Parts: sequence; C-alpha cells; structure tokens
Amino acid sequence: MKVVSFLFVKLMLGLKSKLQVFGLDNIPKTKASLLLGNHVSWIDWAIISLSLKRKCTFVIYKQNYDKWYEKLMLSFFDNIEISNTNKNDYINKVAKKLDNGNLVVMFPEVNISKNGHLGEFQRDFELILKQTNNEVLVNPFYIKGLWETKFSNANRKYKSLNKSSLISISFDTSMNKHEANKINVKKAIKNLSISSWIGYINKLETIPELVFNRLKKQKFKLVFADSTGMELSAYKFMTASILFKNLLKPRLKNQNIGIILPSTCAGAFINLSVLMLGKTAVNLNFTANIDSLLFSLKDANIKSIITSKNFINKLLEKGIDLSKLFENIDVIYLEDIKTNISKIAGLKTLLSTIFLPTFILKKTHINKSKISDTALIMFSSGSEGTPKGIELTHRNVVGNCKQISSIINVNENDKIVGSLPFFHAFGTVVTLFYPLIEGIKCVCHPDPTDGYSIGKLIEKYKATIMLGTSTFLRLYIKNPKMTKEMLESIRLVVAGAEKLSSKVRTEFKTKFDLDIYEGYGVTETTPVASCNLPNIQNNDGSIQIGNKIGTVGMAIPGTKFKIVDPNTNEELNTNEEGMVLIGGVQVMKGYLNNEAKSANVLLDIHGSKWYITGDKGKLDEDGFLTILDRYSRFAKLGGEMISLTLVEEKIKDLVKNELTDLVTTAISDDKKGEKIVCLISNITHKELEVLKKDIISNFDSKLMIPSIYKIIEEIPKLGSGKSDFAKAKKIALETI
Repeated sequence: MKVVSFLFVKLMLGLKSKLQVFGLDNIPKTKASLLLGNHVSWIDWAIISLSLKRKCTFVIYKQNYDKWYEKLMLSFFDNIEISNTNKNDYINKVAKKLDNGNLVVMFPEVNISKNGHLGEFQRDFELILKQTNNEVLVNPFYIKGLWETKFSNANRKYKSLNKSSLISISFDTSMNKHEANKINVKKAIKNLSISSWIGYINKLETIPELVFNRLKKQKFKLVFADSTGMELSAYKFMTASILFKNLLKPRLKNQNIGIILPSTCAGAFINLSVLMLGKTAVNLNFTANIDSLLFSLKDANIKSIITSKNFINKLLEKGIDLSKLFENIDVIYLEDIKTNISKIAGLKTLLSTIFLPTFILKKTHINKSKISDTALIMFSSGSEGTPKGIELTHRNVVGNCKQISSIINVNENDKIVGSLPFFHAFGTVVTLFYPLIEGIKCVCHPDPTDGYSIGKLIEKYKATIMLGTSTFLRLYIKNPKMTKEMLESIRLVVAGAEKLSSKVRTEFKTKFDLDIYEGYGVTETTPVASCNLPNIQNNDGSIQIGNKIGTVGMAIPGTKFKIVDPNTNEELNTNEEGMVLIGGVQVMKGYLNNEAKSANVLLDIHGSKWYITGDKGKLDEDGFLTILDRYSRFAKLGGEMISLTLVEEKIKDLVKNELTDLVTTAISDDKKGEKIVCLISNITHKELEVLKKDIISNFDSKLMIPSIYKIIEEIPKLGSGKSDFAKAKKIALETI
C-alpha cells in the first residue's frame, strides 16, 4: 500500500513534492492507537499512509470523496465509512479494530476544512474510545502544506500564490484513552501546529527577498495605489524601491532608521528600500507627544529620519509640530533626494526589473539579512505609560503574513484597503507587507478617520477587504457622505486593535449591510493572533463555525492561546477566566534595550516562547477566545475588581447622542480604595444629568457607577484610534 500511496502522491502533487515526517517514533510499534488530526484536503489519508510504517485503517466520510480517482485509490485501503444513519454500527466497527490492536486514523472534524482553520471536533472518537475494552493509545497529528494544494477547499488564487512542494506531518506523543477528549486533543494538535509553522517559516527568505519574488511574478499588474492618484505596477514598485534605496544608502549610517510617512505608495516602497539595505525600519508615531517621540529616537539610537516636506506641512496644519524632533537629526526629505533621479536612470532600472532574473535582482539590490534579524521596531502606543520598543524579526513578520494569508483565503478579485498608519503593527504588517508578500492589490489612504475619501477609494478600485478599529468604523457609520453603495464590493470587514463595540457592530450592519468580524492581537505578536471568519456550509449541510459574536475568534494556524492563573501561570480549564498567553511564530524577539522587561512578559514553556498579554480572557471548548478586559483596567472598589471596559460599555448603551464619546479611569480614594472617573465629550450638562439618572436606574452593581463625571472637549486618543488611558488618567487627576 505504501507504494500505491507514493505513486499517487507523486502523481497528484508532482515529482518535486517532498514529505517531511516528524515524531514518527511516537507511534506505537505494536499497540493499538487511534490517530487524530486536522483535515485539510482530499489526500490527507494518502500522506498519512505514506508516512506510517504500520498498516492502518482509515475512518472516512465518503461524501468528501466523490471523484473517481479518489474512490479508486480508497479501494486499495482498509477503511470504515462514517455513517449518519447508523452511528452505533460504525462506532462498534472502529472500537473492534482498536481492540484487536490495530492502528486507526480518524479526522475529528469529519468534514474537510473550508477556511484553513481547525473546525469543530465531533465527539464520535470519544464514544469509540469508551466502547473499547483493551488498552488503546491516542496520537494527535498535524498536517501542514496541503491547504495550499489543489486538493483543499482554499480559493484558486490563494493556491496559486502559495504553491509549495513541501508537505509535513507531525505526530505527537501518545496519550491514554481516558484523557483523550476533544479539548485535550485539539490542544495537542494546536501545539503541533506551532512547531510545524516555525519549521516552515524558518525555511523562507527575508521580507525584501520574498517581496522581490512576488513582484517579479506580478509583473505589470497593479500592486499599490493611493488616494493621491499614484498607481504602481509590480515592476514600477520594485523600480521605485531600488532607486530610492540607492539614494538613501550613503545617508543612512546607523542600523535603525526613523520613518515618518503616511499610508501611501511612497510610504510603502520607502519601508521596503530601508529593509533592502539591511536596516531596521522604525515607523514613528507622529501623533504621539513630542516627549514620547524623543524617547523613541534615543531608545532606538536613531540618527536619520526619512520623511516628506509635504507631509510635515500637512501635520503642521493639523497642529502637529515635529520641529523639535528634527533637531540634531539627519532629516532626509523625499522631495529633495527625488531630484537626483534622472529619467535615464529610472528607465534603466525599470528595464532591469523587467529583463533580469529574480536571483540577480536580489543579489544586486538586497543586503543579505538573516530571518532572525530585527526587521521592524514598533513603539507601543503608550496607552498605559512610556512607549516600549518592540523588536519584530523578519521571521515574525513573514510568519504572521503567511498565517493571515491562510485564513483570508484570497480570491482573484481581492483588493485590500490600507488606511491604518504604518507606525501601527496592524498597518505595517497587515496592510503593507502582507499584500506585497502575498501578491494582493492594496489601495491606501493616509487618514483612517476620513471615511468619505476611503469610501470613494473603495468604490473606485472595487476593494474587497477592509480593516479598521472599532473607533474608526464608528466614524464611518456617523459620516453622512459615506454610503452603502460605496462599500458594495466589500466582502470582508475585520476589526482589531481594540474591543469591538456591540453598538458599532449593529449600526454598521444596519447602514452598510456588512458584518464586522472581530480579531485580536497585540504589537508583541506582530500583531494578529486570532480572527473570527464567516461561517461556511459543509457538503452535508452542516456549518463550519468561523464566527462567534462576543469572541475574538480562534487562534490562527500556527498560533495557540493558553489561559493561566496570573499569579502562578498554572493553566486553567475551559471557560475559566485568567491571563491570556499567546504562543506562535509571531511572538516578538523582545523589548528594545530592556532584557528585564522582556523577561517579565516572555515565558518559556517546554521550549516554546509564550507572550504574557496582560489581558483577561477565557477559551470555550471550540477554542474561541473571549477578551474580558486588561488586568490594568480594573478598579478595586471595596475589595471588588470592577472592569472599567464593562462600565464604559454599559454607559455607552444608555447614551442618546450618537456623537457622545467617553472613557473611564480610576483614581485613589480614601474610603473605597479607588473611585471611577468618567470623562465624557459632546454632551451638554442637561444631557449628562439625564444620563446619570439612567445609570443609577440601570446599573445592577452600584460599585460600577462613576463617582465623578467630567465633560471635556475631546476624549484623548492615540494615533491608532484607541483611547489614551495614560492621558485620561492625567486629566482625571487634574479635575480633583
């Protein structure tokens, strides 16, 4: 049978296909074992058969195998069909096989994945194990690489962009049948996915090398456009990156290079130019206060800043004066160095990108870096204090881009909207490097608050994927110029970076007839860690659940969540509330120049790196994560911990004026330990008095009622759109 499997795999996947098998020694040589793993393609069984040294029996759902050659191949193997009409019959057959000491392979999802995620596990395998009388072991496994083949449910576009000849399967150590429930098995498979993904990413090239590979394949196709009217084909994007790289090279002496540019074509290719020089790109948060920016320059030892005179003038018009930042710094204005590009040089470079092979272009223009080198330094928003320099490696960024790609599952028409700032990890990774690495068109606008211009951009280019924060999406709802017709082409809206307001979700659906899918991540995880996805119907009419409202979705492939006691780091059970830990290929290198702080948030568990998020959450039995709050956003009143986020949500539900915004914070109190202060904007004193009465009437817990209300002109915000909690606390203290 192994010969048949080998010939079939080579015939189906090509002669160059390679199979890597890990943990084969974990499979018992003689004892009975039930092998349980992910189901991503129609040829999973052939890969497993080829990997094993023992003969095995497959438990399959034959509705998944309707092609003649699949039926023919399956006829060569011992298999038991899953029966929906007589479940006891097939369960007894499988249990008997195991009792007789056989190796049995089963897919707990039953159906082949529709979105690249692990689907819901059925409990049939638990019933089978209970039915057995003899000793039976269970070995989880994880298959990586078949989602990218023509035998999966992935879109054709995704498959064409992610062709790979490398397939891997990892087998875990045995667990006894009594501990093998769907929660424990799924955990084990997720753990295997992390090691599989790390192994896969470690074999890839750095960011600029992968971008060059993709641009060369895209050729004359549009890859980046912005609202200024600039449109760049793949060749032109590569040409611009090379030309500016050559101009920047003699000026950039230090390793870390500051960049202050908007989300435009120019901002995108300058980031690539910096990485091509083997430098580290530091996109500075121009909306932060000047002290935070000066701290960032010093912390990262930045001696050069690349920016634009036009952009600096526009910031000045908005009241943002960066002149103090530019003192004793080599400021490189794009308008100045652009004059050194002659038409002949531009034409020669363009022709070279068209006619020279990729390997020569990479060797000529890209300084060799290691995948473990720091590619980006992202300074945290400072929502809770001093900004931290977060070092993200090429491995982190490439890994997260590949993870995102596996769940977004792009099609031929997809275009992503890039409106998030590049100083935010969501903007840099998801709307800059992800589309470049994966070959997806990106249309961008420098101001995420300008809904009308973003709407016009979407309508013009028929963009399909829209990303934003709850704050920005709320602005689009309130903008009367932004119409439903503008967003007709959008197929997927994802909110991240802050908790999605239920009110925003409902009103966005009402106005635009679009669902918002909530995701989750932090800068320290590059940033995406999880995301809800649309539900998809299986062949048998059942639904693969991708979305649970109120959660932030399941961990994306190659990522795992762990909920632990914040004091002991002991792992908690399903639905128990505790500290959220994130493990995976995207976990940061560490904090810049701060080993002590890095050690406080990076945890080594059995050789795997985990990031301690500071978020309080819980996991359900299907692996969907609910974020409850940040541990730092709790007020301690009368010995009880009160969630400030929950207080805000409850007040917002009672607010009548749609323009009203608010934030809560806690300050010390002699009587109760702490008291809650509510800062509120766009509300009259009369409206506030009515609101206070409504709060008293509707709040079950009197401890949640703010002690102080303060009307202010504007709620302090960060450039990402999130509330600035540090500034809010400062304002609250000033009111006392």
